[in-house]
Amino acid sequence: MLNNSSKRLILAHFWLAFAAFLLALILGEWQMYIRSPLHDWISNPELYYRAVTAHGAAMAYVFPTLVAMGFGYAIAELALKQPLIGLRWAWVGFGLIVLGTVTAMAPVSMGLASVLYTFYPPMIANPFYYIGIVLVVVGSWIWVALMAINLHAWKKAHPGEPVPLPMFANVAGAYLWAWTSVGASVEILFQILPVALGFKSTIDAGLARIFFSWTLHAIVYFWLMPTYIAFYTLVPRAVGGRLYSDAMARIAFILFLVFSMPIGIHHLFQDPQVGSGMKFLHAVFTAMVSVPTLLTIFTICASVEIAGRLRGGKGAFRWIAALPWKNPMMLAVAFSFIMLGFGGAGGIINMSYQLDFTIHNTQWITGHFHLIFGGAIVIMYFAIAYDLWPHLTGKALESVGLMRAQLWLWFIGMLVVTLPWHFVGILGMPRRMAYFDYTHPAVTPQAIHVTVTFIGGLLLLASAVLFVVILVRGHLGNRITLPEFRFSMPVHATTKVPAALNSFGLWLALMIGLTVVNYGYPIGQLMALKQTSVPAVPIVVK
Repeated sequence: MLNNSSKRLILAHFWLAFAAFLLALILGEWQMYIRSPLHDWISNPELYYRAVTAHGAAMAYVFPTLVAMGFGYAIAELALKQPLIGLRWAWVGFGLIVLGTVTAMAPVSMGLASVLYTFYPPMIANPFYYIGIVLVVVGSWIWVALMAINLHAWKKAHPGEPVPLPMFANVAGAYLWAWTSVGASVEILFQILPVALGFKSTIDAGLARIFFSWTLHAIVYFWLMPTYIAFYTLVPRAVGGRLYSDAMARIAFILFLVFSMPIGIHHLFQDPQVGSGMKFLHAVFTAMVSVPTLLTIFTICASVEIAGRLRGGKGAFRWIAALPWKNPMMLAVAFSFIMLGFGGAGGIINMSYQLDFTIHNTQWITGHFHLIFGGAIVIMYFAIAYDLWPHLTGKALESVGLMRAQLWLWFIGMLVVTLPWHFVGILGMPRRMAYFDYTHPAVTPQAIHVTVTFIGGLLLLASAVLFVVILVRGHLGNRITLPEFRFSMPVHATTKVPAALNSFGLWLALMIGLTVVNYGYPIGQLMALKQTSVPAVPIVVK
């Protein structure tokens, strides 16, 4: 069971995460309205890019980081069955994230940092925007250190025992984030901040994009980690089954750790500063990262089938009807898998050097990453909150019908938003545009699809508001006596696992080594070239 101090810490992370999420979602819906035929030309398009920056920064950095940290602290205490070590430091990390969020969002709201969450040079924002992001990252690094410390303490007290799967996966996610965030941190500290602070007037934009690509795609797998942990450690128990294979789960998280990093240059296929050989190498490794996802789909489907058969399901497919479809966790994982399938199929297009030319920087890309993050990932964040909330508050979440309605709204809304984005992307609609002239014959056919996405955004906003209402009602509910929280149990008890599946030394070495191989050459090549810098363009309010 969680002690009261840990409960307050975890709730603080979750509530700030969901508050940032709701505000960012409102901004996202406003952006869809501005871009749609329902709104005339916006008199000041800078407002649009201001909103896009706030939306992206909150959704990409603040929201998932806080969810991962809060869930991680819960796992450390619940899975290891020991008090959380470093509680005061955990609050310091939380405080840095709060301070960093305020520091970054202040210049964004003033129009001094409309550089989008990718903050690609040569556009340069107010320095406090970058300082704020650095503070958020440093706060998260405290969490990484605490996860490693708590695991080390447990292993010292339990020599030779298998690390509980939830904590093994949690620490894999923490290590992945620690290495993932290095790229953007180097870019900010050594390239962008000297310019933003006035020490330099030029910047190597190509090199900066390579450093950011170090973070750009691997951060997606950091977002995914809480979702995949829920797949393996919450879903089988919640639906009345057992985890098909503990070993396959460990292998999946190890493969994410190894292959998530050296793939980011597939975002730079159209950039001339990277050679075709490195682009091909990153395309190959991008294909490799699909392997742990395919393992996960197989393992979780097998685990859910066990639940259906334990409930009396027979035959090749009748077990599906026997599943507890009224259970919010069952709905969430089904919806997540469907959206993961759509989004993953789009990702195969993105990683193809030839096909990427067709959809690069179109609304297809926006549809793809919203399906993966806003769809497959976020819907499981909802499920994690629903599963943990009674154990954090000591009160029942009695609104099961509302939970199902909220998940249905999110699922339908996300499909209504993203599938038309894919279609208009194929038609050539660019992303990051504040306005389209829908009276132009080339753009008129796209108007109806853009209007549909706005309607889908309304469904998403309604779902998010309902989610917050459900959690608030849970806080105001009746106190209940809860059994001990437990994670999913495997079909075969895990009494011993190979050393390679119980520690991270080998895999961290591979992760770092592959990153050095895949990034060392293009970084070294650009650093050796002369006259690659261009004048910086500071953001000013007009």
